[in-house]
Amino acid sequence: MSAPDLKPRDLLDLVRPDLRGFGGYKSARTEAMRGDVWLNANESAWSNAADANATSRRYPDPQPAALKTALSGLYGCAPEELLIGRGSDEAIDLLVRTLCVGGRDAVVATPPVFGMYAVSARLQDARLIEAPLVDGPEGFAPDFDAIAKAVLEQGAKLVFLCSPANPTGASIPLAQIEALLQTLQGSALVVVDEAYGEFSDTPSALSLRARYPEVAVLRTLSKAHALAAARVGVVIADPRLISVLRACQAPYPVPTPCAELAVAGLSASALAATQARIAIVIEERARLAAALSALPGVRRVYRSDANFLLVRFADAERAFRALLAAGVVVRDQRAAPQLDDALRITIGTPEQNARVLAALSAQAEAA
Repeated sequence: MSAPDLKPRDLLDLVRPDLRGFGGYKSARTEAMRGDVWLNANESAWSNAADANATSRRYPDPQPAALKTALSGLYGCAPEELLIGRGSDEAIDLLVRTLCVGGRDAVVATPPVFGMYAVSARLQDARLIEAPLVDGPEGFAPDFDAIAKAVLEQGAKLVFLCSPANPTGASIPLAQIEALLQTLQGSALVVVDEAYGEFSDTPSALSLRARYPEVAVLRTLSKAHALAAARVGVVIADPRLISVLRACQAPYPVPTPCAELAVAGLSASALAATQARIAIVIEERARLAAALSALPGVRRVYRSDANFLLVRFADAERAFRALLAAGVVVRDQRAAPQLDDALRITIGTPEQNARVLAALSAQAEAA
């Protein structure tokens, strides 16, 4: 779709009018004060009897400084370009609430895709415009003409792109994202969810931000960094948008123990171990994909840049039950659009992957 003759919009024009300049709630921890007796937040003067480290009676730093420094270094951005939240889920919700006026504005999602984009839109009463992925010889890919039409003709404010995509697995080439940005000319915020980015060779959309303030990137420590329970995710965007999002965020999003664990998990030694495990996942991904493709009853194994494989089966119910009987739990995707015969299998350890293959091989032989 060729770019129309549009006047580029200022980034903050995309924010809900009633939230431009909104100050939000000023918690006790946002006040820069010094002292050794803290009586400003109505906290207990004593620690809980079960709190061995005596650290949990105080409210946490809303944006923990050490964690913010570590994350900005990890992703190569300035601290003011980054907002820490409770996983990518909170960032998705904040973006929809901050940009979309309920009952009027719209969000674009590309099913089959991560369900939180649609959930957040519904909770905000924002219209959901679906631009379904196209299943082709190379796998599922976005329909960029449909996405652009949703923005330029239906006035969508937000576009969510998942790269690598969940549950389909493919990354979106950076040139295609840039072409979309050029077509839209700032008419919508394009959010690139890179939750699985560490497993992909495709360059991050972070490199586009210097030229396109209307692009935001989501990253998380839940996947490659093995910190899913810590619930640490970030949105990286223009500092003006980050400031608005922070004003709309709950006062204390990151518990102190989670922040401390995340900082430790981003140490040089921890990062080295993470890189080694990413390499194992990538190697196992290729091995498992090849082995699954050779099994009777497997219709298709999609190319994946993530830590999972999307697999179509001649009898997905039978395959699902065979795996459960072997103690292996996978994600049933059959209720998702275009995936009525598909399961999503996370890449496990070599031993776990062997159990997957053994269970599916046994049920194929018994057929």
